Amino acid sequence: MNSEHAPEEDGHESAQIYKALGLIESRRRAEKPPRALFLIVLYLRRSIRKNEKFIQTSSRRRRSAAIVTDFHSSAAPSVTVEQYMERLFKYANCSPSCYVVAFLYMDRYLKQVGVRLTSLNVHRLLITAVMLAAKFLDDTCYDNAYYAMIGGLSIAEMNGLEMKLLSDLDFRLHVTVETFRRCCFMLDEEASLTGKYGVKESRVGTFRAF
Repeated sequence: MNSEHAPEEDGHESAQIYKALGLIESRRRAEKPPRALFLIVLYLRRSIRKNEKFIQTSSRRRRSAAIVTDFHSSAAPSVTVEQYMERLFKYANCSPSCYVVAFLYMDRYLKQVGVRLTSLNVHRLLITAVMLAAKFLDDTCYDNAYYAMIGGLSIAEMNGLEMKLLSDLDFRLHVTVETFRRCCFMLDEEASLTGKYGVKESRVGTFRAF
């Protein structure tokens, strides 16, 4: 797969969607985050709000039985999801498609493990998924030590999180063109239903597994 571009488009409509999401231009020519990153952040934020509200209203017994993974922090980081994504875009220098593929990896992982996305696990899961996507898609990418520095983790933590995500994904990193295309169409549809700052709630889309 060409590391500088989205997967081969399935018709003219797909090409238009990829362009609208900012997935056509290479990272090295992009001066600001592609629109896809903004939409992914909106999804993550909404999912976290929904899940944390559910957890807060759950019984004490159900809260105590909640799954805690290697991606969970003891306390929510002070850095917001938006700030973290902006930092990844600024320093990871990966192709725009990596963020969509990382989004799909997160979806797969959460389904596989049966855990809810929250402010305690989103940062570590996000950076690990982006790193794996960059390694799988791009011709060149930074090593684990560099990503650890970006994410404020130790190299040992970054290595461990990488192996954990790979294991829970059964080492299946391939994303079909059709899956990628459907995800992009879903993101674009979500954009048409959402106000600029994400204040308007929309219906659940195909990949809203968070």
